[in-house]
Amino acid sequence: MKKSATTEGESPSRLIDARIEELDDWRGKTLSHVRALIKQADPEVVEEWKWRGVPVWSHSGIICTGETYKSVVKLTFAKGASVKDPAGLFNASLEGNTRRAIDIHEGDEIDEDALKTLIRAAAALNRSSAR
Repeated sequence: MKKSATTEGESPSRLIDARIEELDDWRGKTLSHVRALIKQADPEVVEEWKWRGVPVWSHSGIICTGETYKSVVKLTFAKGASVKDPAGLFNASLEGNTRRAIDIHEGDEIDEDALKTLIRAAAALNRSSAR
């Protein structure tokens, strides 16, 4: 969001809406698309706004973040190293012991079913860890 924008009192969902609108290019469309897929995969997901402007989706803990950069939309899964990824969606942050990420570039096709499966698996891992 623009530095002059105030975030105090705004709901996280509204702040994510504003980020998508502000981007006004392929990154906004991509972030909107993955957001819809996350909500389809886990209707109980909670949207949060952290770290000075990062959309976060949680269910009993962080599932993933949705960072936007000049040439990539990055979905970083907080416990990605512990989540099975049979479709091989993780393509970034592969060297870490905890996180894994999916870098989506302009024009990339998103395997919607595989992403939803990954979201469900991350949420299930969070729920099992919360017990």
